[in-house]
Amino acid sequence: MHVVFIHGPAAAGKFTIGSMLSRRTGLPLFHNHLTVDLAKVLFDFGTEGFNRLRAEIWRSAFREAAAARRSFIFTFHPEATVSPILIVDLVAIVEQAGGRVHFVELMCSTSGILERLSNESRTRFGKLTDKKLYTEIQREGGFQFPPLPTPVVTIDTEIVGAEDAAVEIENALSKVV
Repeated sequence: MHVVFIHGPAAAGKFTIGSMLSRRTGLPLFHNHLTVDLAKVLFDFGTEGFNRLRAEIWRSAFREAAAARRSFIFTFHPEATVSPILIVDLVAIVEQAGGRVHFVELMCSTSGILERLSNESRTRFGKLTDKKLYTEIQREGGFQFPPLPTPVVTIDTEIVGAEDAAVEIENALSKVV
């Protein structure tokens, strides 16, 4: 069982690249906004109830997939409302079932992010699209998060297009899977 854990800032291309990687590999894509959207039905983003529900959904999904030996792709935006312990828990769930988590880091500069925030594709999932709000959250430390484990590959999505990034990830995974 393998989990491809794609992480990066808002608008770095996690969903787009994850979707392309899913088509290439046949692995299902469990993207961040599936859970965010579900939790937002009951709670405002970042509230205690939202954070607990989101964490429990992620843990449950990882547990069920691990029990079924089901590999998948997961996208994650490191930000301050997520407890860093949650990432440790998710990795432990997979490893205790004999699986492995392969971290993939996507990078994009702040100017690149601000350019992409207004892309029409972001509105489909109710993603952050307000440049002023993004800048405010960033200034207040809302995107701070401890470093994640060493990635199998790091991709600058301002230099590498989405399809090429999916190929690069697939190639990096072939060396460790």
